[in-house]
Amino acid sequence: MITFKSRAAQDLQVLKDFAVLVLGLVGKSLDERGVIAYDELDGAIAKLEDAVARANHERSEHAGHFHENEPDHPHHEVPPSLAQRIAPFLGMLREAKSQNADVHWGF
Repeated sequence: MITFKSRAAQDLQVLKDFAVLVLGLVGKSLDERGVIAYDELDGAIAKLEDAVARANHERSEHAGHFHENEPDHPHHEVPPSLAQRIAPFLGMLREAKSQNADVHWGF
């Protein structure tokens, strides 16, 4: 588990794989310790929003390929969207931005 901390928001505990994903999207790597500084938050938020927009576009294109009502195709669950998965992290970044705070991990 990785815990993201900011004085602007509640701690956010996530699985390591998820931390690697979101940090990679914002151009960071999961080191033992790290920070997304206040002055980096605009860029990080924009990168996450862009990734969500791209994922939503791909998801909408793929939506036509589901065959839920056809008897020959077995039912399958639709996985959570990227937007759903990163919403808490994106919320933390937005709160940090609004309160001029950094986001840390590993401290």
